[in-house]
Amino acid sequence: MRILLCLFLVLSFWQLGQTQNYDDLPVTLKSPFNTVYTHLHYLQSDNYDPEKSARTIFGVEDKEEAKEVAIKLKQILDGRGLFVRLNRLPQNPNFREDSISNRQVYTLFPLELPEVYVERIDSLWYYSAETIDNVDKLHKQVYPFGTDRLLNLVPQFGHTKVLGIALWQYLGLLILLIGALLLHAILSRILNPIVQRLTRSKLYPSIINPKWISRIAQYTSIIIILRFIQLFLTALQLPVKTFQFAIIVIKILTVTLVIMVLLQVVEIVMAYAKSVTKKTDSKMDEQLMPIVKRVLQAVVISVGIVQILTTLDVDVTTLIAGISIGGLALALAAQDTLKNLFGSLMIFLDRPFQIGDWINFADIDGTVEEVGFRSTRVRTFANSLVYVPNGKLADMTINNFGLRIYRRFTTKIAIAYSTPTERIEAFVEGVRFILKEHPSTRKQGQEVHLNDMNASSLDILVYVFFDVADWSAELKGKHQILMSIIELAKKLDVQFAFPSTSIYVESMPEQSKDAPQKEELGAIQAQLAEFEKQLKAKWKLG
Repeated sequence: MRILLCLFLVLSFWQLGQTQNYDDLPVTLKSPFNTVYTHLHYLQSDNYDPEKSARTIFGVEDKEEAKEVAIKLKQILDGRGLFVRLNRLPQNPNFREDSISNRQVYTLFPLELPEVYVERIDSLWYYSAETIDNVDKLHKQVYPFGTDRLLNLVPQFGHTKVLGIALWQYLGLLILLIGALLLHAILSRILNPIVQRLTRSKLYPSIINPKWISRIAQYTSIIIILRFIQLFLTALQLPVKTFQFAIIVIKILTVTLVIMVLLQVVEIVMAYAKSVTKKTDSKMDEQLMPIVKRVLQAVVISVGIVQILTTLDVDVTTLIAGISIGGLALALAAQDTLKNLFGSLMIFLDRPFQIGDWINFADIDGTVEEVGFRSTRVRTFANSLVYVPNGKLADMTINNFGLRIYRRFTTKIAIAYSTPTERIEAFVEGVRFILKEHPSTRKQGQEVHLNDMNASSLDILVYVFFDVADWSAELKGKHQILMSIIELAKKLDVQFAFPSTSIYVESMPEQSKDAPQKEELGAIQAQLAEFEKQLKAKWKLG
């Protein structure tokens, strides 16, 4: 009975307000859309006006009788779980459903309810006379015991809705649940000896497992109870979508239970067959029994799955035809398909990247746009779109730049060999100050040093990390730092070096050579201090 309890809970918490939602439109009967809309809209709890709804009933002069017909007609639709989709109703005043008969009619549900249709009479659309004549008969079929009259006994507070379902409907569900539990207790005791008697054999009285009998009795009892619930569920007049959902759940549960009963029947049949094969001299039939059993179980389960798919409105015929005709092609293609499927599962489980991450793999650089079950879409920086099968992507080495905590920036600043050491030291200190004071840099791990002596330059290494969220902020930080380094070099009169070749001619011995003039350290330090003061004020304001 846990299944019934779960069904009760699912119905109780089904979507809030799962009723047909209509916008307010003026009353008009110029098309099938307007007529059906008028009929249903004015019987909603928020816009309840049966008199306006009864305008769609033709040929009934008594207003009270017309209102009763309109209400019963809506109850028939709700009780049958038929949801009217307004966007599919024709809005053409001259609509003709059948061009051969040339009748201007529209049937709401041709397969489920062909007796209910609207027709054009004197330029307006009404429910047909045939529909009105069949309302009472259809209503008794949906509510066989007059259970809809119980609504008149419900107090006003019982119509208060919680999660889209009225309180009296909750009470009705609870009564159904209690009745189902009591009925199950009775039926399981009655059915158990019946099933045992049907499966008993005089030749093999002890080969049937009592658990099989008990399970068949219990499953059969629940199937009967589900039919009982389906019969009386219409009386509760649940919202249409909720009722549809409940009916689908009941049908799926019924099919599942039938499968379980048939599987137990297979166990009983195979137990008898096994007993028969033991008395034969041949061992071939005993070896075939497990295969036959598995085949029967597979057939039962396959038929059950097909029935469930049919309940869910899946086109099973096309599916079966495709499998039977293209079985060979499907088998050949299954290798790559399964590989991509497992690749998708690995990506979803391991999460090597997420949507929006900048990744690099196999010379492809770009941003992840979508991860599907078969392939992953990557938008490259050239704005092209790359589709990568997940099976291959799962085997690749992926460099995920999007998961970086910090973004590294490293460069070399080449200065001229003629730069005095005092200015080099001041320049290095200035660059360190720039990195330290910049608001987007990580304050740990900064490195600025005279790092190399190349053929035409002295190289200063700059190594720093940005603490930013995206590439655009990283580029902005690089721009600010490089511009500040250029300003610092200009301030300290430090010249950047270019690849060049210099020829130096040593002076003759007889010529006097003046010693190079030494820079004053104090003047350089003053220039550096002035630069740092200006930079700090600039970034503080910016």
